[in-house]
Amino acid sequence: MIANFLIGLREGLEAALVVSILIAYLVKSDRRRLLPRIWAGVAVAVLISLGFGALLTFGPKGLSFEAQEAIGGSLSIIAVGFVTWMIFWMAGAARSLSGQLRGQLDRAAEGARWSLAVVAALAVGREGLETALFLWAATQASTSAGGSAAGPALGALAGIAVAIVLAYLMYRGALKINLSKFFSYTGGFLIIVAAGVLSYGVHDLQEAGILPGLNNLAFDVSATIPPTSWYGTLLKGIFNFTPATTVLQLVVWLCYVVPVMTIFVLRTRRAHRPRPATTATAQPSGTHS
Repeated sequence: MIANFLIGLREGLEAALVVSILIAYLVKSDRRRLLPRIWAGVAVAVLISLGFGALLTFGPKGLSFEAQEAIGGSLSIIAVGFVTWMIFWMAGAARSLSGQLRGQLDRAAEGARWSLAVVAALAVGREGLETALFLWAATQASTSAGGSAAGPALGALAGIAVAIVLAYLMYRGALKINLSKFFSYTGGFLIIVAAGVLSYGVHDLQEAGILPGLNNLAFDVSATIPPTSWYGTLLKGIFNFTPATTVLQLVVWLCYVVPVMTIFVLRTRRAHRPRPATTATAQPSGTHS
């Protein structure tokens, strides 16, 4: 639930910031008459994201177990690819996001009537589709032991709700957040979450018979960390930890976390490194302007 809350908070804040930037720019440039087009694009993006989430949830129900596992595993790996790209992109684009959106908005305002709706739909829809896919994969991973999906879903909705409130407060000027640091810290945590989703996807493909090594365990700590215990459930819900992990799952987890986290930390440090100040030429003593 905590992991899904963080996913909802991060992705929801990104989408809400996009909407608030678009609205604020139209208001400040005295183009309020164009606001309904922005809201129309947002509504379309939300409906498409909800439809995509429903398709992911109910689409594979009538398939065989092997087919469900194959689809689930493949989509989990795709979700990890999308969220990894999103983590790196947002960590670098947080500072320039406003300028990029304003440029797109100016071009769209001069175009056809539906151009603004398309800009809003694409900007918000991308976040919505990524969120739906990754939340579905994370929920499948955390409930694979037979738990209810209500907890992860509520966590995601709570995160999105908090994100909307934060974005509104920032829009009104009542709250200031260092977005670069926010996306850096949450990005590091989501890399660990994504690694668990990737490991779960590999296990699904093993159960589907696509990948080998289902019975070749790297470790089994089920006696120490029972999956049904509160701490086992907590580890499963946050990090997708599996007490009985296959060798292939462990290898894939390490091969993802070590390079991705290393690159992310190095890029984040470089992005946050203060730029050298330009030294002004000193005036000779005794010179008066």
